[in-house]
Amino acid sequence: MRKLRTIEMNRLSLEEFKEADKLPLIVVLDDVRSLYNVGSVFRSADAFRVEAVYLCGITATPPNAEIHKTALGGEDSVDWRYFERTEDAIEELHRQGVFVYSVEQVEGSTKLQELNTSVHDGLNVNYNQHSLNTHHPPHNTSSTPITQHPTHHQHPTPITHHPTPNTSSTPNTQHPSPITHHPSPITHYAIVMGNEVKGVKQSVVDMSDGCLEIPQFGTKHSLNVSVTTGIVIWEFARQLLMK
Repeated sequence: MRKLRTIEMNRLSLEEFKEADKLPLIVVLDDVRSLYNVGSVFRSADAFRVEAVYLCGITATPPNAEIHKTALGGEDSVDWRYFERTEDAIEELHRQGVFVYSVEQVEGSTKLQELNTSVHDGLNVNYNQHSLNTHHPPHNTSSTPITQHPTHHQHPTPITHHPTPNTSSTPNTQHPSPITHHPSPITHYAIVMGNEVKGVKQSVVDMSDGCLEIPQFGTKHSLNVSVTTGIVIWEFARQLLMK
C-alpha cells in the first residue's frame, strides 16, 4: 500500500464545498469552553460536510487564532451561528422541524449503536464525493442569517466567563421541557454537545427530542467533547449518506 498525496484526495475547493450537498446535521455547542475543542469540531464538521455549527453561551466564535489552530480553515468552510442561550438555539431548530438529540449520559438514553435513522426515511441527499448539487438548508425563520463572516451586530464578542448560576429558590420555568412531535418524515437532525466539565445543561436535555450516549468501558466514562462529536457525526454520516 502507498500513502496518497494531498493532490490525490479529491479535496473540494471552498467554493465547491459551499455548493455541495451537506450532511443534514447541525452541531450545537452548549457552553464549550476550550477554543481548541471548538476548532476541532469545525474540522470534523468540514470533513463530513455538516450543514452548520451553532455556537452558544460562552462558546467562542471565529475569527480566532486558537480556533483556527485546530480548525485549519474549517471555520471558513462550515456555516455557523451564535446564540447567547442554547435554549434559544433549540427553539429555533424546533421551529425548523429539526429533530434534536443531546449527547449526554441520562436515564433512558439511546446508545449510539442503537441509533436508527431509517425510521425517518425522508432524506434525499447526493453525497457523492464529486457532487456539487445545490444545497437547500431548512428554512431559517430567524432575523439573523447563517453566515461564516459575521458582523459585530450579528455575532457579539463571545462571553469568556461562566454565567452566574441561578441561586434563586424559584425554579426556572421559562422553558418547560417541551418535546416536539415531528411529522414524518424527518429530514434534518441536530446534536447538542455540552461543556467539558458540566456536560449538556439539564434545561437543554429537557428540551431535546432524545439523548444519545456512547457506551464506555473504562474507569473514566468521559470522552473529550471534540472526540465525542467526531464519533457521533460519523455515525450519522454512515447511516444517512453511505447507504
